[in-house]
Amino acid sequence: MYKVCVDTGGTFTDCVVLDDQGRKEEFKSPSTPEDFSIGVVNSISDAASAFSLTDEQFLDQTELIIHGTTAATNAVVTKNVAKTALIGTKGFRDVIEIRRSSKIETHSMYEAFIPPYEPLVPRYLRFGVNEKTKSSGEITKGINEDEILEIIEQLKKEQIEAVAVCFINSFANPENEKTVATILEKHLDNVFVSCSSEILPKIGEYERTSTCVINASLGPVIKKYLTRLETKLKNQGFQGQLLVMQANQYAQSVSAVIRKPAYLVGSGPAAAPAGSAYLGKFIGEENIVTADMGGTTLDSGMLSRGGVILKSGMWLNDDRLGIKVVEVSSIGAGGGSIAWFDSLGLLRIGPKSAGAEPGPVCYGRGGTEPTVTDAAVILGYVPDDYFWGGKYKLDKEGARNSIKKIADKLGLGVEETAQAIFTTVSSTMADGITEITTRRGHDVRDFSLLVCGGAGAMCGAFMGGLLNTKNIIVPKFAASFCAWSMFCMDVGRDYIRTYFSNLDEADEDEINRLYQEMIDEALAEFSVLNVSRENLSLVKSVDLRYSGQFHEIELTLPSSDISKQDLINLKDDFHRKHNDLFTFSLPNVDIETRNLRLIATVKSDVSDLPEIEKTTGKAEAYEKRRRQCFFEGKFMDTPIYDGPLLKAGTCIKGHAIIEEPTTTVVIPPDFTCNVDQYGNYILNKEVQ
Repeated sequence: MYKVCVDTGGTFTDCVVLDDQGRKEEFKSPSTPEDFSIGVVNSISDAASAFSLTDEQFLDQTELIIHGTTAATNAVVTKNVAKTALIGTKGFRDVIEIRRSSKIETHSMYEAFIPPYEPLVPRYLRFGVNEKTKSSGEITKGINEDEILEIIEQLKKEQIEAVAVCFINSFANPENEKTVATILEKHLDNVFVSCSSEILPKIGEYERTSTCVINASLGPVIKKYLTRLETKLKNQGFQGQLLVMQANQYAQSVSAVIRKPAYLVGSGPAAAPAGSAYLGKFIGEENIVTADMGGTTLDSGMLSRGGVILKSGMWLNDDRLGIKVVEVSSIGAGGGSIAWFDSLGLLRIGPKSAGAEPGPVCYGRGGTEPTVTDAAVILGYVPDDYFWGGKYKLDKEGARNSIKKIADKLGLGVEETAQAIFTTVSSTMADGITEITTRRGHDVRDFSLLVCGGAGAMCGAFMGGLLNTKNIIVPKFAASFCAWSMFCMDVGRDYIRTYFSNLDEADEDEINRLYQEMIDEALAEFSVLNVSRENLSLVKSVDLRYSGQFHEIELTLPSSDISKQDLINLKDDFHRKHNDLFTFSLPNVDIETRNLRLIATVKSDVSDLPEIEKTTGKAEAYEKRRRQCFFEGKFMDTPIYDGPLLKAGTCIKGHAIIEEPTTTVVIPPDFTCNVDQYGNYILNKEVQ
């Protein structure tokens, strides 16, 4: 039997297959933006051919498929979402547009022009309902069904596809929201309804409303996508289990994701930090910065002391998603990023990308703009005759002509211009990585840089050299690392309830009631996976803050029922944690509880990493050829090594190139590359 992980990116779809003997094989297929499910099926078809099976035979022998996709992220960013309406408490329909008053968190105060915000739901599709729920949960004004029926008539005229229902204080009592949802579902066919009390039941009306709107607008889009994918797989004989990778680093069933599609935003990139945590246990690295460089973006994350860093919420352009996600910073810099000149005449790379269609000029698919990949071909880093394992012949002359457009404006040669493009994108990516390291108070020199994605190994040494990281790690399955990482994913979901109280006055019985409510919700979602309470792993935590503070600190609680003593212990834990984070504590100030959190997971069956054969010879034995590569302003005769043949213990001194079927490892001068026992490449800069 086989287990398959498929990660859909903006340019390529990666597929990793695990067989009964624990062997893993990786495959690549172009992504299909018009319908991403086609690219998924194509990548699985490539895998089937490699195992000398028909698609039907392969899928019949596949027991599990885990899928990560950028479909949700792309839909929100491009606003290619369902036509959505918002029903809120009367007088509060503009919360989504007011946001946080004058504080624009997604733009710099120094920007000369900030474009006007365009909410996912325009004002004429936002409706107010005369209901009232107090913060205590007491409902003083219920729902008038006639009022809702009048709104429904307008929704029908507008051919609405989705409705977000978000009432003030529904986190304390969701009854009014549920009543409206029931009426909507009764009178509107094939319309997706999302309640804020289900997707994010916490205090904070803006964040809750925005998240509910995103969830609603994605509902029809994701349902259509996943249903189409399920149907295609089943029609070809797949009878196993299909799970979907979420932004919180956990996999979940299709039925659960369809109900809460907001969890799919950031799906693919969230896998890399979790995979790094798994790999780090074997190679002895606890502090890792991940740099996933694909064709369109660089997604960077961080692993500190062996733990993946999660954050409460993220911005998607000017829209706020409030669920818990893996902390990933994305910038528009990838192999397909286009080189251009700004208004000051400075060379810029990205964020616009050639994507999968038409792709870089060297792909020969109609691209005309010079990209990072075109520059890499000119420099000799990417072979024109061994791209994609030799399946695809690159147009080197076309790449040269595209780079010449930039070279003529710079007054440089084509090769010097290609190196300028490469240096610029490496600097841009290194600067992007500082967003989650240096600018968060971490010394990047204490971290190793793990580079992955199709273009990560090509630029890794240059980024690591600029950042001065401990070393650069190129994992064995670098090109498909996010897909490979999904084998390490637990199945899970996180839950939240607001509980606002002075810590000294907190009621442990009420806290346990709320936790039991979340556990029951988890069991309902896990029921389709036949998971019992005994199989469920629970992690409880609570958000705390000093009275009057804006920010909160999350602390872990015992997994058993919470006792009075547990709450007493929290005080000392909070003072200590606050001092660790901010170098001070306030022992005489009251502490407030804000939110109770629960993460429910089912542990995955993860196997050990297989070790590769050790070498007894020198690296020269694995040299396949030599070619001219451009380093430090000149062409150098460069040895090219055959990656699949390299064994543990091999040491390669730069300058050199390692050719893998799905990626290329560039070892610049003054760098050394060692192959570890698991087949990973560890690069270090030699100390002068």
